[in-house]
Amino acid sequence: MEAPWRQGGRGRGRARPGDELAARSGAAARPPAPRGRGGARAAAAGTIGERASELSSLKKFDEIKKANQAAAKKLVEDQLSSSSEDDDEDAEVKQGKILDKTFTIYTSQTDGDASELERTRQYMNEAFQSGAMTCLICIASVKRNQAVWSCCGCFCIFHLVCIQKWAKDSLFLVSSPLTDDDFGKKDYPWPCPKCRFEYKRSETPSRYYCYCGKVENPTVDPWLVPHSCGQICEREFKPSCGHKCLLLCHPGPCPPCPKMVTTTCHCKKAKPVPRRCSAKEWSCRLPCGRTLLCGQHVCENPCHAGDCQPCPRVSTQRCTCGRQTAERLCASPQWQCDQVCGKCLPCGNHTCEQVCHAGPCGDCPRSGKRSCPCGKTKFTLPCTEDVPTCGDSCDKVLECGIHKCSQRCHRGPCEICRQEVEKQCRCGKHTKRMPCHKPYLCETKCTKIRDCQKHQCRRKCCSGNCPPCDQVCGRTLGCRNHKCPSGCHRGSCNPCPETVDVKCNCGKTVIKVPCGRERTIRPPKCKQLCSRPPTCHHSTQEKHYCHFGRCPPCRQPCQKTLTCGHLCPVSCHDEALVKQTGLHQSAGPWEQPSEPAFIQTALPCPPCEVPIPVECLGQHEVSPLPCHSAHPYSCKRFCGRLLDCQNHTCMKECHHVTKLNSSADGKKAGPECSQCEEECTKPRPAGCPHRCVLPCHPGDCPSCLQMLKIKCHCKLSMLYIECLKLTCADLKEKELLISCKNQCPKELPCGHRCKEICHSGSCPLNCSQKVKLRCLCKRLKKEVQCSKIQEGKVSLECDALCKEMKRKAYEAELEAFENRLKGRRKNKRRRDEIEVEQSSWQKYKNLIMLPVFGVAVVMVAWLMVYND
Repeated sequence: MEAPWRQGGRGRGRARPGDELAARSGAAARPPAPRGRGGARAAAAGTIGERASELSSLKKFDEIKKANQAAAKKLVEDQLSSSSEDDDEDAEVKQGKILDKTFTIYTSQTDGDASELERTRQYMNEAFQSGAMTCLICIASVKRNQAVWSCCGCFCIFHLVCIQKWAKDSLFLVSSPLTDDDFGKKDYPWPCPKCRFEYKRSETPSRYYCYCGKVENPTVDPWLVPHSCGQICEREFKPSCGHKCLLLCHPGPCPPCPKMVTTTCHCKKAKPVPRRCSAKEWSCRLPCGRTLLCGQHVCENPCHAGDCQPCPRVSTQRCTCGRQTAERLCASPQWQCDQVCGKCLPCGNHTCEQVCHAGPCGDCPRSGKRSCPCGKTKFTLPCTEDVPTCGDSCDKVLECGIHKCSQRCHRGPCEICRQEVEKQCRCGKHTKRMPCHKPYLCETKCTKIRDCQKHQCRRKCCSGNCPPCDQVCGRTLGCRNHKCPSGCHRGSCNPCPETVDVKCNCGKTVIKVPCGRERTIRPPKCKQLCSRPPTCHHSTQEKHYCHFGRCPPCRQPCQKTLTCGHLCPVSCHDEALVKQTGLHQSAGPWEQPSEPAFIQTALPCPPCEVPIPVECLGQHEVSPLPCHSAHPYSCKRFCGRLLDCQNHTCMKECHHVTKLNSSADGKKAGPECSQCEEECTKPRPAGCPHRCVLPCHPGDCPSCLQMLKIKCHCKLSMLYIECLKLTCADLKEKELLISCKNQCPKELPCGHRCKEICHSGSCPLNCSQKVKLRCLCKRLKKEVQCSKIQEGKVSLECDALCKEMKRKAYEAELEAFENRLKGRRKNKRRRDEIEVEQSSWQKYKNLIMLPVFGVAVVMVAWLMVYND
């Protein structure tokens, strides 16, 4: 039977966490159990020990698991509470919505100008940005879930704990030199670490409020400005105008008051107009007109605020004593000259020694009762005599403040006190007899600890009120760059007063930050151009702004001269990153492949792509080809060169042709062109339907000697004519050749036959046939040409006899009509017709046409049989 831990090790049972460790430790500590009763007891004891160790392992595992979960939860909370959470992708959108919500009342309800919110907007942007809000005391970033305090002077934000410690230390440093009797009699202020605005002891912050001070411990809301309560600010504007801020609770100063008020100008002359409360003071630009202090002139400046300026005009004025006159500004009429008055005093012995004054000179300063130098005796003497000494003791208190002068009344200062007295030193430990005017200091050094609680006083003969420690503190400040330069003190040191210049790479753009922040703040963005020398073959690099690290790759054209003579047009490739692979061979399959290395190297210039005009082999076209592949080519067209037959062109694909004669035509076929094997296809003369009997040949074709079978003009006769005669004849000759020399069988419009010989075209209309023309009554007749009748040029009118006969006929007809009405038989009326004499063709055309038509049918039948 195997041990339980071995079974778990083989995978037959499911072991819990810690089983394997307990099993291994048990197996190493215990020897193999003996068989028998003793072995059974030992096995039972081993099983109980294993269960106990298993329970302890599970307990430790649960404790470690809970600790890890608590640490992970705390880490997540810290990440969420940090102001750096605003660096997400939607931080700008969220920040914009919060700013719009904060400014809604100011911009919408009062139509306030958003440009006046720039300073407040800057403070709000710093509140959103990670690391922008820094506590100047601890030099750490201010997070949105930390208690803060804002100065009302500079609006700088500090941690509440830091400002409380700062106020306490400041009050201690101010009150430490005071004695116990003076302490508490005066409320000493403490200053803001940044602007040094002083606050009273009672104004030391003790609780965490929002910016407007309405809500204590404001909750963290991701849709509000950090440390804001989200309510309307309602703080009074500065300077006070009676209105309150309309923004939501916000950091920084309140914007100018946007309310509309009705106010007049400075001089009160213009009518009141509505204006913004923050700009209610305005000028009408008219002359002020107020009387100046001189009382003579009025203010000519445009309407202005405050008192008028002094009168700028110049006038002649006398000095105070009236001796001199000068041109002076009207605004300062009182002036003194530099002459001594010199007037005789009432005593008549002395003169006034005052410089240019107004009013009487007064009495003589030596008149009346005067005292001796010690002041004990008074004398009444003329002003010309000096006061004598009285001879009594001086008795004035000396500088020591204890003894009096023992000399007789004398002029001038008293001597020092020379009496010997028993003096006690300043520390009160020793006494000594010595002159009164000398101080007594013993050599005993003070052993008290000074206010810094670090060093002894070590001052000789100290009175007990030890001065502040005169040693330098020397502790490293929060910036970790400097040491505290103040005297040795208790508590934390003041923030480092130094500022550090954070420069860009070129050093032209500098921002000042508190010392210690230069490690975490980003360098400023410099607008100066980078001044580094180029690392490629170009003399100058592309213009780009100052930066850290390597310059961006050069994008200028390479412009190196290629072998063909052109310049390389691609971007600079002197510093290209090339991937290196296959440099390291793995020792075996167990070795992981290393990442490919990139080295910076210069790449060769690519093939020249400048288009070069190149003519094809057959000289058909000129195409632009890249310079690196510019050589004659085949354009895939037909050659098109004129063959020796002078009629056809070469049908081969565009190919090279060797010129046999340099002076020959460039379009003539060469030995590489094909040979013409076609029939002659030259056009024949007009009217010749036959082909040339020769193969394709140069020059003109031979004359055609074949006979043409053609009908005459009237289409009745078939003529046989030589093709050469017909094609070479002109129009007149062709007209005669095609004519059958018979009368034209065509009928004219008038009905007569054409009298012309077989001709082409339409028959002439001037018919010369004679016809009879009768008058209307058919009595008169006359022979005329048919063409004149058709043209209407000839007419035959009835004469008087015809009219008389017509009248008689009318009367006879009327009589017949009357007889018919009477029942008599109506006589038939005879029709009078104009008989036209028929021509010979009209008489015999039927006899002529029948034989001709029969002959034509026979000939057509014969031709059809012959052709078959």
